[in-house]
Amino acid sequence: MPFALRHLAKSVSVAALCAAAPFAALAAGEVTFIQPVEPTGLDPSQDSPVAAGQVTWQNVFEGLVTIDRNAEIQPQLAESWEISEDGLTYTFHLRDGVTYHNGAAFDANVAKFSFDKLLGPDSTNGQKALYAAVTSVDVVDDSTLTMTLSAPNSDLLYWLGFPAAVIVEPTSAATNATAPVGTGPFKVDEWRMGDRVIMSAFDGYWGGRPALDTVTARFIADPQAQVAALRSGQANVIAELGAPELFAQFTSDANFTAHAGAGEMEVVAGMNNARPPFDDARVRQALMMSIDRSALVEVVTSGLGTPIGAHFSPASPFYEDLTGVYTYDPEGAKALLAEAGYGDGFTFTFTVPNRTYAQRSAEIMQAFFQQVGVTANIEIADFPSAWVTQVMTGRDFDMTIIGHAEPLDINIYARHPYYFNYEDANFDATIAAIAAATTPEARAEGYQAAQEIIASTVPALFLYSNPKLGVWSAGLEGVWENGPVPSNDMTDVRWAE
Repeated sequence: MPFALRHLAKSVSVAALCAAAPFAALAAGEVTFIQPVEPTGLDPSQDSPVAAGQVTWQNVFEGLVTIDRNAEIQPQLAESWEISEDGLTYTFHLRDGVTYHNGAAFDANVAKFSFDKLLGPDSTNGQKALYAAVTSVDVVDDSTLTMTLSAPNSDLLYWLGFPAAVIVEPTSAATNATAPVGTGPFKVDEWRMGDRVIMSAFDGYWGGRPALDTVTARFIADPQAQVAALRSGQANVIAELGAPELFAQFTSDANFTAHAGAGEMEVVAGMNNARPPFDDARVRQALMMSIDRSALVEVVTSGLGTPIGAHFSPASPFYEDLTGVYTYDPEGAKALLAEAGYGDGFTFTFTVPNRTYAQRSAEIMQAFFQQVGVTANIEIADFPSAWVTQVMTGRDFDMTIIGHAEPLDINIYARHPYYFNYEDANFDATIAAIAAATTPEARAEGYQAAQEIIASTVPALFLYSNPKLGVWSAGLEGVWENGPVPSNDMTDVRWAE
C-alpha cells in the first residue's frame, strides 16, 4: 500500500504551535470550549440536532429526561414516570417551580406544546422518526403529562433524553434558532455567527446556580488552530480534537488533561443503494473487502480509532465486533466484482464533506479502490449546508462518508426515505421487533441481529469508531471524559479551588 504508507509518513509539525503564547487560563468562572462545526441554528429540536445540541443541550435546553455521562437515563424536567403494563401509556410527573430564561413557567401544557410541535406535519426535527409511535400527548394537570403510543417502543424513554426532544417555551419557539430560551443553567447572551456563542449563568435555574459565570462556544474547524487556541489560553476545552496526531503532545503536558475516551461516532461510507452499481449487494460487499480498516485507522486516527463491521461503536452496550464478516481481501473483491458484471471496474463520484477525518479517510479509500480497479473521483461538499442539501435531503450521490454521532441510531437503515436508499424487509422487521421488546434480553438480541444483517448486506462501508480525544486545561473539573451522547455539558464544570 504505497499510497497509504506515504500518507502515514506525513506528520504534522507542531513546533510552531508549541512556541505559541504560554498557557494562560481564562478568568475563574469562565470557560471557553471549542466546537469544530457551527450549527445552522441553536435549537436542536428544529435542525442540526448534533451540532446545535453540542452548544445548547443541557447548557440551555433540557428535556423530560436526560442521558448522563455514564449513558444512564436520569430524571430532569420530569421527576418520575410510570409505564403501563402494555407499554402503551407513559405518565410523567413534572418538576414544579421551573422557569424559562424569559420568566415563563414550565408545566404540562408547555411540554405538550413541544411534543405536538415535534410530531406535527410541519416539524423540521431531524429525529422526528424516533418518536413516530407517539400518537397523542395529553395534559392531566399542570404537573402530569401522558403519552399514548400506537405500539410499545422499548427505546422511547432513551430517545426522550436526546437533544431533539428538549422542551421549548411556546412564545419563543419561533426564534429559538437564533435567540434560544430554555430552562437550563445558562442563557444565551449573544451569537456572533461564524465565531462564537456566549452564555452566562441563569440565576433562576431550578438546579441551583452553576459554578461558572460565563461559558463560550468557539467555532474552530482547523485542528492546528484548535491547538493554538488551547495553548494560548483563548480556549479551555475541546471535546473532540480534530487531528489525532496532535493529541500526544498534550498527554505529557502538565498544563492540560488529555483523555482518549469512548465516543458514539461511527464513520461510515454510505452508498446510494438505489443507484447502480451500488444497488447490487455484491458490489457493496466487494468494496468492503477492498479496504484494510486497520491501516485506515492507523493513518486517519493515529491508531486511536476502532475498526467496525456494523453501525455500532464499542461505546454501545450492544456492540458486536463484526469486522470478520468481510475482511481485507483485494483478490476476493475483484472476483466478486467480476461476478457482479464489473470485472473491468467502474468509476463513481465520492461526495465528501469538508471535514478533516472525512477527507483523509476518502483519500486512503480512493487508493484502496484503485487496487481493485475501481476509480473514485472525490468531490468536496461544504458541510453542513451543501452536503445536507445534496446528500442527506436530496439523496443525489453515489457514495459519501460521514460520522454518525447519535447513539443507538442503527434504526436509520429502516427509515424510508433516508439517504442510503436501503431497503431490506428482514432488517425493517428486526427493528420493529426491537421496539416491541418487553425484556432487556429480547432488546439486546434484536440489536445483535440488526447488526448482523447490515454487516452482511453492507448498505454502507463500515469503517471505524472515532475516539473522543478530549483536552482541557489543568484544574478544570467536571468535563465529560466519554461521549455517550454528543455534548459539551458545562452544568457541573468548575475550576478547582
